[in-house]
Amino acid sequence: MAPTGVTNVFSSKGDVAYAEVRRLILTGELTAGSRVPQYELAERLSMSITPLREAIRRLSSEGLVTVESHRDVRVAAMSAEEARQLFEVRLSLDPTAAELAALRRSDRDILVMREALDRLLPVTRQWGEEGLLAHRNFHRALYLASHNDVLIRLLDDVWDKSDRYRRMGLELPPGDEPRTRDLNEHHRLFDLVVAGDGPAAAALMRSHITESLTAAAIRALQDRENSADTAAEPA
Repeated sequence: MAPTGVTNVFSSKGDVAYAEVRRLILTGELTAGSRVPQYELAERLSMSITPLREAIRRLSSEGLVTVESHRDVRVAAMSAEEARQLFEVRLSLDPTAAELAALRRSDRDILVMREALDRLLPVTRQWGEEGLLAHRNFHRALYLASHNDVLIRLLDDVWDKSDRYRRMGLELPPGDEPRTRDLNEHHRLFDLVVAGDGPAAAALMRSHITESLTAAAIRALQDRENSADTAAEPA
């Protein structure tokens, strides 16, 4: 269905196309290496191909697609190197956000975090998207409590780009485990932020990231890439 309530049609259609293609990539509906069906997407969104191409340019600058020609646009491959880089950034920034949240959280922030905490589900294959969304909502509530807009924007971007790797982690054998450790750590993080204990919140967040689904995906991708390199070696 075409978007409604639009004033600047060209820019808004480009934004709509960008948001939709980005969503399809990050949720895995468009898989790594697959062709982006631009004309089919344009028809689905009731728009011309021009806004789709505008969206493709933006996604290419983010490294989410590769462009060889207007007709040959593919979802960027997933790699252990990209996953590792995203992981390293989160390992640096998330503890900072947790510490700042403990120092700066308002009563409103505590209420929002509590509401997100109450909706948390184990991040497992069983709960899938619902669990991932609830997990993301809690972390974003904590980010917002840092009251650092630059940090929040950076973490939003890194979180989104990590989603493909998180979903890969769910497909690994540990994806069936209840991950009660994660669930308990969210409750402890909340308590530390409310108590204003910044150093302890930062330390727990660092440990939390170290055992994340992205970390599991990095190990799996490294194993896969090492196997491929071995197979490609001459006998």
